[in-house]
Amino acid sequence: MKEILLKTEKLSKAFSNGGSMQHVLKNIDLELYKGDFTVIMGASGAGKSTLLYALSGMDTPTLGTITFGARVISGLSQDALAVFRREHCGFVFQQIYLIDGMSVMDNVLAAGLLAGGDKKALVRRAGELFAAVGIPEETQRKFPTQISGGEAQRAGIVRALINAPEILFADEPTGALNSQTGLDVLDTLTRFNERGQSVVMVTHDTRSARRGNRILYLKDGVILGECDLGRYVHGDSQRHKKLSGFLQDMGW
Repeated sequence: MKEILLKTEKLSKAFSNGGSMQHVLKNIDLELYKGDFTVIMGASGAGKSTLLYALSGMDTPTLGTITFGARVISGLSQDALAVFRREHCGFVFQQIYLIDGMSVMDNVLAAGLLAGGDKKALVRRAGELFAAVGIPEETQRKFPTQISGGEAQRAGIVRALINAPEILFADEPTGALNSQTGLDVLDTLTRFNERGQSVVMVTHDTRSARRGNRILYLKDGVILGECDLGRYVHGDSQRHKKLSGFLQDMGW
């Protein structure tokens, strides 16, 4: 039986819009499992990013509870949530947000030092992670403006993993990349997931979605359905067919 990593009960999020309430998430009950590569899909405005931000503690739900392990995080203060995110979560966004005035390596180390890590241990772990994503030492010493978009996103993944998070959240991580560099980033995420890293990714791209073993389809703030693709196998044509059929059933 899979270990539950994160659980929501009646998760809801609403915003005030011109005097009326806009309900973006509606009573979502969800369990996320350790080691899964979970993909959240849906049309624009379905609430995908809102759900990801709520799950990760970056946004506060209007109603409902979020439990991480044995700890309810939905009622924590903003300061406590910030500590929680540093200790348990990693984040990869469409926009990479590396600090231009710092080297690629220093960007990664800063995230680890902010969480109270030992510098020598962090340098060692960063080196291992950079090697795993194919970024050489010469590139690690460069500034973000001196490297390619694909290198920057892979460096962003290293930064997200430097504190060994239990869960990695990715919001359209290939959305600003060309086809080949996007593929490199997907390969990187897949390799780490194969090593046991739990991943939750929002995407509208079916190529990216095929990397997941579990697909959730969100529509109008509710999970309309889900699809079990099993573990990713390169070149599996049935995987594409199964996902396409599922998305067609969902009205994609």
